[in-house]
Amino acid sequence: MNEIAINATTVNGERSHYEPRTITTFVPNSTPMNIRPRRTRKTAISRNMVAETRLNKDMFVYPYFVTHGKGVVHPIKAMPGISHFSIDTLIEDVRKGLQHGINKVLLFGVGEEKTEDGSSSHSHHSIVPQAVSALKKEFGDALYVITDVCVCAYTSHGHCGILEEGYVNNDKSVDLLCKMALSHAQAGADMVAPSDMMDGRIGAIREMLDDHGFVNTGIMSYSVKFASAYYGPFREAADSSPQSGDRKSYQMDPRNGNETIREALLDEDEGADILMVKPALAYLDIIRRVKDATLLPLACYNVSGEYSMVKAAASQGLIDEQRIVMENMTAFARAGCDIIITYHARDIVEKGWLNGAI
Repeated sequence: MNEIAINATTVNGERSHYEPRTITTFVPNSTPMNIRPRRTRKTAISRNMVAETRLNKDMFVYPYFVTHGKGVVHPIKAMPGISHFSIDTLIEDVRKGLQHGINKVLLFGVGEEKTEDGSSSHSHHSIVPQAVSALKKEFGDALYVITDVCVCAYTSHGHCGILEEGYVNNDKSVDLLCKMALSHAQAGADMVAPSDMMDGRIGAIREMLDDHGFVNTGIMSYSVKFASAYYGPFREAADSSPQSGDRKSYQMDPRNGNETIREALLDEDEGADILMVKPALAYLDIIRRVKDATLLPLACYNVSGEYSMVKAAASQGLIDEQRIVMENMTAFARAGCDIIITYHARDIVEKGWLNGAI
C-alpha cells in the first residue's frame, strides 16, 4: 500500500478546480501479486458478467423521412442505407422493424410547400400528421411515434422560425411551433420533439397541449442542440438548409459547457419529459454533465454526419463497421444516455450486433 500526493494543476495559465489531496493506492511490491484486474477480462462470459454499461434494443429510436406520393423509396445519397418513404412504403418498412423490436420511430416531414411563415408546418393535410394517423391506425400502441417539431423544412428561408430582418423572432416562432405540435398530437403522436431551440417553447407547447386535452402527449426536448457541422447530410435529407446566414443565434455554441446545464434545467422546469443532447459523439462530456444535473431520462441524437462518416469509412474497408458502431453506442450509454436516436438502429437489431457488441 502506498500514499501518492496529487497536486493541483494549471489549465490555460489558471489554477484548476482540483484541490491537492492524498490518495491511497495499491502498487504491487512483492510477488505473487494479489490484485489482478485482468482476471475478470479473461473470457467473454466474465467480461459480460462485470460489464458496467449494457445496451439493449429498447434504448433505440429510429428516424424516418416521410414524403408525399405512393410507392416511394428514394435513397438519400448522403446517408447510405437511409431513404425517403411515402406513407405506404413507410408502413411496410416500420412493420419490418417491429419484427426485430424497433418499436419507436422519429418522423421528419419532407416536401411540403415552403413559405415565409411556414404555415404548412401545422396543416392537418401535411405529411407528418397524415403519416402519424396512418401508423397509429395500422399499429396502435405497438408503435411509439415521436414527431420532430421544427419549421426549417417548411419555410422558404430555411430557418427554424419566423425570420424578420435577418433575425428569427423568438416569440412568433414559438406560437408557430405550438400549432405544429398540436397538429401532431391531434393526429395521434405519442410524443413531440421540439428541435428549434427557441426560448420558452417547451412551456408554451406543454400549455397548448394541456389546454386541448393532450395531457398525456409527451415532450422530448432537444434541450442542448449545438450549431454543429455534423448536420450536413441531414440537411440534404430534409431539404432544410438555411438560404442565408446560419443558425448560431439560436442553436448553442460548441464552446460552451455551463450554458448546457442552464438550457436543460429550463426545459425540465417548463415540463419536458425527456431531455436530449445533439450531436452525440463530440459531446460526450456534455451528456455526462447533463445526466448528473437532472433526474429526467436523457436521450442523445447520433446525427447524420456521425452516421455517414462511419458508413463512408466502412465502404472503403477502413474500419470494422459493426465494432465501430457498437463502440459508439456503448460510449453514448456510458456517458449517461438512456435513449439513443440513431440511423444505425436497424442494422444493430436486424444484424444481431447487440449480441456481438464489442
